[in-house]
Amino acid sequence: MAENKVCGVNVVGIGMHVPELIATNEDFTKIVETSDEWITQRTGIKQRHITNGEPTYHLGAMAAAKAIENAGIKAEDIGLIIATTVTADYYTPSLSCLIQREIGATGSMAMDVNCACSGFVYGFDMAKRYLQTDDSLKYVLLVAAEELSKFVDYTDRTTCVLFGDGAAAFVLEKKENTLYSSFLGADGNGAQFLAARGLKAENAFRKNREEFDMGMPQTKEYFLYQNGKEVYKFAVKALPEAVEKACEKISMQPGELNAIVPHQANIRIIETAAKNLEVDMDRFPMYIDKYGNTSSASIPIAFCEAVSEGKIKRGDKVCLVGFGGGLTYGAAIFEY
Repeated sequence: MAENKVCGVNVVGIGMHVPELIATNEDFTKIVETSDEWITQRTGIKQRHITNGEPTYHLGAMAAAKAIENAGIKAEDIGLIIATTVTADYYTPSLSCLIQREIGATGSMAMDVNCACSGFVYGFDMAKRYLQTDDSLKYVLLVAAEELSKFVDYTDRTTCVLFGDGAAAFVLEKKENTLYSSFLGADGNGAQFLAARGLKAENAFRKNREEFDMGMPQTKEYFLYQNGKEVYKFAVKALPEAVEKACEKISMQPGELNAIVPHQANIRIIETAAKNLEVDMDRFPMYIDKYGNTSSASIPIAFCEAVSEGKIKRGDKVCLVGFGGGLTYGAAIFEY
């Protein structure tokens, strides 16, 4: 491999937080027609953490506080907070502003990013670019916080068993002469395959009753809709492509990576991607059995778990790779 050292990022601190309430596969058999065997064989999921009333910003703030402590810095040292989510508690204020308030990082920039399950990878790359171009910025706090239980239809047995709640955070700083590469993309032509509706265009003056649905699915209220077959077809292609494209930029082979941390959506997707990339599954830290699909939080949660178990160590070449609604996809390679 050719060593392409550039200005990249250093992960100074990490932290995660999930609700205490756990819903097992057996718990789901009491509310929908399913079984532990059916869920496990098709997804790899055994349980997931579900909010017991804690808002999304609370999960994010708890994870952020742990990352800040792990980094050994103070909250006021943070110059930018990037929060990734599809389940913010409010349209405004932003999730990032609420997390800022909770951790006491008043004065920092704060913004939210909605790239669905790819959000953490997009946010990671955004953080790198801010750090690279703004010398006054020392630390970026990147937080992914999700409560998919908010818009899951618990009468739909094909989707409700997939999702869980949780949050994780990284504290990042600029690092010179290091390994870094990214590849991000989207395909809005597949927008209709994974969707949850927001507010409709209703107002006191509206006279036209035609619905401008733009080919989007007619969802049940605000509940999440997923065309599982189409999302699967997209994911098994997008995941290895994103990894390969990011590797190509730095003349690296996927097999040279110490770890590939994927979005934890479905064990079968990861197994197919690993086969296509010709990389052993033991290089893919997987915790979907414990947490289910937590959207943008799944990658950093898996990263935190892998670090705690020694599966990812300092100096390792790591690739974060996500795919999800939008449709979005992306990968980022760095040295931990």
